[in-house]
Amino acid sequence: MDARDSWRLSASELQRRYREGSLTPLEVARACLARLEQVNPRINAVVARRDPAFMEEAEAATERHVRGQPLSPLDGIPLSVKDSLYTADLPTTWGCPALREHATGQDEFAVARARAAGALIIGKTNVPEFALEGYTGNPIFGVTRNPWNLALTPGGSSGGAVASVAAGITPLAIGQDGGGSIRRPASHTGLVGLKPSLSAVPREHVLPSLLLDFEVIGPLARTVADARMLFKVMRGPALVDRSSLAAAYASQQARPATPPKGLRILYVERFGSAPLDPQIAASVSQSVGQLEALGHHVRTGALPLDLDFYADAWPQIGQAGLAQLFNAHPEWAAQASAKYRDMAEKGRSIPAARLWRILEQVRQLRRGSVALFQDIDVIVLPSAAALPWKAEDAFPTHIDGQEVGPRGHAIYTGWVNAAGLPGLALPCAPSREGLPIGMQLVGRYGSDDMLLDLGAAYEAAHPWADRWPAP
Repeated sequence: MDARDSWRLSASELQRRYREGSLTPLEVARACLARLEQVNPRINAVVARRDPAFMEEAEAATERHVRGQPLSPLDGIPLSVKDSLYTADLPTTWGCPALREHATGQDEFAVARARAAGALIIGKTNVPEFALEGYTGNPIFGVTRNPWNLALTPGGSSGGAVASVAAGITPLAIGQDGGGSIRRPASHTGLVGLKPSLSAVPREHVLPSLLLDFEVIGPLARTVADARMLFKVMRGPALVDRSSLAAAYASQQARPATPPKGLRILYVERFGSAPLDPQIAASVSQSVGQLEALGHHVRTGALPLDLDFYADAWPQIGQAGLAQLFNAHPEWAAQASAKYRDMAEKGRSIPAARLWRILEQVRQLRRGSVALFQDIDVIVLPSAAALPWKAEDAFPTHIDGQEVGPRGHAIYTGWVNAAGLPGLALPCAPSREGLPIGMQLVGRYGSDDMLLDLGAAYEAAHPWADRWPAP
């Protein structure tokens, strides 16, 4: 392969080429910048660039590889960072006009780990305002489009991240998931996305949380191996985030001695009477059959958790979070879009007792999820209830002919965040129109490695990385 086409290669393949000397990080960095120039004007995925530093760091990575002294397997691998995560040398706008030049000179903890491992940060990727919605567009940078169909959304809030990887700008992206913001966009663009167990990736130097402790940092990639590569660098305990010590212990307890075989899988096709696009239902069902063919034990049924509280709690959590944010930063509120000011106003009217009740219900959900995994190992669900919709719209208003609200497309993901569980999004067979479809694997707290092992086995039997959007 010509070096100019190296943007097509996975991170794992780039790592191999660097070791054998047939490619250098500098050549790959040039190819990624050329690809960015070619496709980004159409998809609007990368909204801030650092070309000179990117190339200087690629040159330094090349020198390390020539000496046979790479910093890590990630050394010289290009990636992007979601614009809701701090980066030391670029603003973090959060899609909000008041934060257009907002910079702290710090890296989010996971970004710092990736940088220290030699990753080449190409720039920041677009988000919806305050990263609170399931599409991607904001008053500063506009709308991000799906590389598979430019009229449609890649989802959100990690929409710029998934669009950048799906289009080949970089093989990896660092995303953030507070209610499905890695897994649903991954499903809309044909990618792998891991929402790790709560605190598996430590948090420090962060924007204010709007969603309690639900927001976690995770990798987006074209293959399971690539997602694992980035996750390995970002994960692990750190005293700055004491909850990460518990996450590390849970991971050690859950780690399988051998690759998983004969797992007990619960397939949850739908939540009650909530609508699900028939093509998604058929595609995920086919993939579940493929998991069963790998030797796992599948049964179909309802999710045995009480999630009734969540429908009302979810919007109230965001409303209360915005109310607190705008109280602390009235200058941010002054330039926020009207709908977010309205959300904050509703948040101010929520009694403290109600928020306390929500916190207790979240604790109950987390306790209940422990019992849930006594007799099952993995839950399989759709990643999203809808196929990608019009890029400018915040959500689809109808699914399978039924009217839905703002979270109708997102019902399968948020409970995983509330429960603190790991969720791995994997591609399934695409729709008749060629649009990507995804499923998610959910496991017990700390079982991230088991999910990755299962995802890798599924990918080996039914690979997808050779699927690309039209040039």
